[in-house]
Amino acid sequence: MNEFIAFKNFSFQYDAQAEPTLREIDLTIAKGEKVLIVGPSGSGKSTLGQCLNGIIPNIYKGKAEGSFTIDGKDAFDLSIYDKSHLVSTVLQDPDGQFIGLSVAEDLAFSLENDCVSHKEMLEKIDLWADRLDLTAFLNHRPQDLSGGQKQRVSLAGVLIDESPILLFDEPLANLDPKSGQDTIELIDRIHREQEATTIIIEHRLEDVLHRPIDRIVLINDGRIVFNGQPDQLLKTNLLAENGIRQPLYLSSLASLGYDLTSFSKLTPLSQMGLVAQPLDFPTVQKSEEKPPLLLQVKEMSFAYSPEKPILKKVSLDIHKGERLTIVGKNGAGKSTLAKVLTKFVDGDGELVYEGQDISADSIKERAERIGYVLQNPNQMISQTMIFDEVALGLRLRGVAEEEVEERVYQALKTCGLYEFRKWPISALSFGQKKRVTIAAILVLDPQIILLDEPTAGQDRRHYTEIMSFLDQLHEKGHTIVMITHDMQLMMEHSDRCVVVADGQILADASPLEIFEREDVLAQANLKKTSLYELANYLKVDPIALTQYYIQEERRQHV
Repeated sequence: MNEFIAFKNFSFQYDAQAEPTLREIDLTIAKGEKVLIVGPSGSGKSTLGQCLNGIIPNIYKGKAEGSFTIDGKDAFDLSIYDKSHLVSTVLQDPDGQFIGLSVAEDLAFSLENDCVSHKEMLEKIDLWADRLDLTAFLNHRPQDLSGGQKQRVSLAGVLIDESPILLFDEPLANLDPKSGQDTIELIDRIHREQEATTIIIEHRLEDVLHRPIDRIVLINDGRIVFNGQPDQLLKTNLLAENGIRQPLYLSSLASLGYDLTSFSKLTPLSQMGLVAQPLDFPTVQKSEEKPPLLLQVKEMSFAYSPEKPILKKVSLDIHKGERLTIVGKNGAGKSTLAKVLTKFVDGDGELVYEGQDISADSIKERAERIGYVLQNPNQMISQTMIFDEVALGLRLRGVAEEEVEERVYQALKTCGLYEFRKWPISALSFGQKKRVTIAAILVLDPQIILLDEPTAGQDRRHYTEIMSFLDQLHEKGHTIVMITHDMQLMMEHSDRCVVVADGQILADASPLEIFEREDVLAQANLKKTSLYELANYLKVDPIALTQYYIQEERRQHV
């Protein structure tokens, strides 16, 4: 195999770390290959990516051992500028990658740095805008585009350089289901057309496998655990053992008793050669009884500028003790609705909580009714010690220190953090930090806990940990509202789903009823889970199969 990229007995240790993050990596990637790198949080996969694009050692310093070459040259001898002509990187957050005030300016940025002539620059901008369907947006601000459009601008901005290596770092993390699928199809098309060496780092394994992959590299604890073809990996237990979610249709087949090792191909589902078998699913009784009404949103509107309304007379009822998911395409107004509910912004409408109009609440008063958990816990944490972070809201309200201690300890026990009560927050994992932010909200005793993308970018272990914890809070009587792009989360962990599109509520029903609405799915950039495709091959009712799968999953986690 042509060793275009070659790591040989390669290790790397950050200056600030006591142990190496990468250990004895042996990995070769041929020119034109398409490789997926997966691994749990903290496994070292992002460090590997930063070695590839020159962030290490040019920005983040450390000690490297062994050999790492690109096209026969020592990669660590290359400047970050030289490396940029070899490796183009698309980040998980496109907003952090934009430079220009318009899409055209953003596409031109790297060409300007390379002193390309104005005529050639315009030709290249037109070429790549046409290829990525961006011609109509050349004069738009990148920040004003949808999530999928932003990702295409980021991709065009790096493709215009025509680098031989394309590196995608969690490209699907912030995208709605349809935009994520479109991005994978676009990456596949560009890979074939450009014959570029393509490396994808991503948690959403099933979504990436929507299009062919030459190889999967599984990393954990800084070491390569598996390096081979996707079907070889899917026949092992390595994904589960290393905290990666298996494709949903394979998990379902395993729960139905199918021996996955007996199939010659496991991906895509259409090539498995499944033979329908008689399957008898138990009937699930649906409760028609609605819990008491807790919060009413009445004709709520909001706009940052009058000509561009984000919410358009939204009306919504939330009941005590329910688990509600809010879904929809990027830019639909989901997060804005959350900000209105929590008083981060003032909407034009009415909010009624337990029969009382709370539209005039202060942010402090609203936080005692509706707790808001942001996607990134680091954006919420302001104290050094765990106890102080959880106690902050009570102390700001002038609560006596004796009561503060009692309530903080109770919240920490509920969140499984009591044993860490004297720890610094810096010593915690991402999942534990998430629990600290939830504890800081629980201590104020709100009835509603509102979470924005609670599992985005999380590996299987953190996903399971966070969702199991939220299920426990729900069982204790809390009303859980989640904004999410994760269709599996919506299916498994909610009783009701509200679909938002273009600032309005498009549908309000159970998750399974939403999956039956083709018009709603299309308009909101959602898609059915692979259980529906599986049901088609097994010739069974997709709702019955989905209900069976959900029951089995809950039974296994009891």
